Amino acid sequence: MKILLLPFPVLGLVALVQASYINYTTVTGYFMQDEASTNADTFVYYEENFGLINRTYAADLNNPASKDMTQWQRFYREVSLLNQLSPNNVEYKVFFFGRHGDGYHNDAQAYYGTPAWNCYWAELNGNGTISWYDAALSPAGISQAQIAHDFWQWLINDQKIHTPDAYYTSPLTRCLETANITFTGLDMPKDSSEFKPTVKELFRENISIHTCDNRHNKTYIHDMFPSWIIEAGFSENDKLWNGVTAETDAAEAVRSKMVMDEVFLQLKMKQTSNLFVSVTSHSGEIGSLLSVLGHRTFSLNTGAVIPVLIKAETLERDVATTCKTWSVSAHCTAPPATSLASCVCAASAAPVTTLLVTVTSVLPTETGPVCYNTALPTDIVQAGRVGRV
Repeated sequence: MKILLLPFPVLGLVALVQASYINYTTVTGYFMQDEASTNADTFVYYEENFGLINRTYAADLNNPASKDMTQWQRFYREVSLLNQLSPNNVEYKVFFFGRHGDGYHNDAQAYYGTPAWNCYWAELNGNGTISWYDAALSPAGISQAQIAHDFWQWLINDQKIHTPDAYYTSPLTRCLETANITFTGLDMPKDSSEFKPTVKELFRENISIHTCDNRHNKTYIHDMFPSWIIEAGFSENDKLWNGVTAETDAAEAVRSKMVMDEVFLQLKMKQTSNLFVSVTSHSGEIGSLLSVLGHRTFSLNTGAVIPVLIKAETLERDVATTCKTWSVSAHCTAPPATSLASCVCAASAAPVTTLLVTVTSVLPTETGPVCYNTALPTDIVQAGRVGRV
């Protein structure tokens, strides 16, 4: 796998070949969120046992102990059995994708309305009352993360759930805070993995020109959580956000595929089971990940979590890969004249494609986005993915 930093004009022109390809599919029939009958708008994960369907498994057969096990204990045995019976190039893992709690940028978008937010306010660092540059959790967001914490503790105590073997998080502040509140201080089962998440650049939100997508530097992240792991190669300053070009859905899908490949390969190198994995990310990025994994569209409210049983099949074949271009986003230079249905800039503030804020993290040579090289099936469709903040 490679991350290639290229000058903006050549993006979309590079093609590489890699010798193997990981094909992902969602294994359905285990979670309510997999079913078309489950309404994402009304589904509450902590009222539905994470959506785990009450059913029998192949692992229950000829196992008298199953009658005394919880649904989550039996499900873990089922995932273990799937791996035992699979060929060497196939593995199964359960990913718990958690969306961050409500952030100050979410509140600002609700206050100004989405059209005005997108075309002007989101390009600022704040409004003098609150800041939404790399937005922190609001009090509501802190409460949502605490709900997740309490639910995990109930699952540990009542359902004897196998807690995550590995933890990952987006580098943006709202995700760092959500992961910390959710998992710090849990009374974990004996021999469970320590909560020591890895901060991964590519689990971040869809990279737009909004300042809430511009992360703090590496030193800031380290100072917040000194014991956490920041992945190798993580740059001091944010090299992906520039406030001018925005990641397209197709480009994000390639990034999502790449980060899943990285995680699966990293976990395989650890030579342990690592069957349950936690990822704290964003609505737009989780939507992109679900699409890459072949999961049906399922939007998450702030603070919500969705588990997915993933089948990963490594195929030895040559796969040509192509970088995806990014787009330039126009925006107003002053509050819009109207934004009830769409944004209309004031006559004296015609749309521009230049920064409204001073950016110190983007060096003069870093004028274009990073180009990700990884194979992606041609049938991955981003239409229908909803929510991005």
